[in-house]
Amino acid sequence: MAEKEGAIVKKGHEEGLEMAISLLQKFELPQGLLPLANVVEVGFVESTGYMWIVQQKKVEHQFKMISKLVSYDTEVKGYVEKGTIKKLKGVKAKELMLWPPVSEITADSPAGKVHFKSLAGITKSFPVEAFAAGQ
Repeated sequence: MAEKEGAIVKKGHEEGLEMAISLLQKFELPQGLLPLANVVEVGFVESTGYMWIVQQKKVEHQFKMISKLVSYDTEVKGYVEKGTIKKLKGVKAKELMLWPPVSEITADSPAGKVHFKSLAGITKSFPVEAFAAGQ
C-alpha cells in the first residue's frame, strides 16, 4: 500500500475512465491503448508515476488493425512516464496459443510505433494508429 501513498484516486466508471484517458494524453501514449470497461477505480501517484486501474471484470480486446487479442485483468498497474509504462502488470497479448504477460509498453512518436515487451524478452512493434481511441 505504500506505493499508493499520496495518490489521486477517482472512483466509478465515468471519473475513472476520464482520469485514465487524461494520463495517457499527459504521458504521450495512444488513447486506445487501455480499452477499459466497468472501471471501479483509477489511481495515480504524481511523485513516482505509479498508476493502477481496477475494473469489475477482465476485458479481452481485439485490436482489429493488427489482428491482436489483448487481455486486461481486473487490476492493471505499472509506472508511467513520458511515452512508457514500465513494470506493467495485468496485461497479456495472445501469441499463437500462449498469453505472455506484457511488462512494458513504449510509444515511439517519431517512428509512429508502439513497442510491447514481455518478460520473456520478446518485443513486438505495431503502428501507433492501431491504438487510436475506438480501434
